This record gives sequence, structure tokens and C-alpha cells, in this order.
Amino acid sequence: MKKAKTKDFDDAFDRGDDVTKYLDKSKVRRVNEELRRVNIDFPAWVISSLDREARRLGVTRQSLVKMWIAEKFDQNNPVVD
Repeated sequence: MKKAKTKDFDDAFDRGDDVTKYLDKSKVRRVNEELRRVNIDFPAWVISSLDREARRLGVTRQSLVKMWIAEKFDQNNPVVD
């Protein structure tokens, strides 16, 4: 990691220069990306259906559930460019 004076850093940023060489990325965290455990009870037929679909797609049951939930939220909150 290189060092820079605040003004030099700001000027480089304002010019659109790559300032990542001045950043300590060793402790970078994504906001709201920490994992939290959730337990959900499903009937046996739902678990069987999830497992069948997960095998078909080549993913784990957990990954399938995460993908479906994320897709649902994306559908309800489209990104506008």
C-alpha cells in the first residue's frame, strides 16, 4: 500500500485515477453481507422437490433456496439505470 497526502489522494480520485493502491483492503467488508442463520421448517414433499430441482441444476439445496429468494427480490425491486 502506497501512502499519499489527503489532497493528492482527492485530486487523483477527482481525475478518475486508480486510487486503490492507496487503500488498505485487508479489512474491507461488504455492507449487509454478513451471514445470519435462519431455520425454516418445510413439509417433506417440499424438501424432496427442492432436492430434485437442486440436483437438476447441479447446486445444493441451500444454494437453490438462496437463488430463488434473491430472484424474487430482484423481480420486485428492478434496478433502473
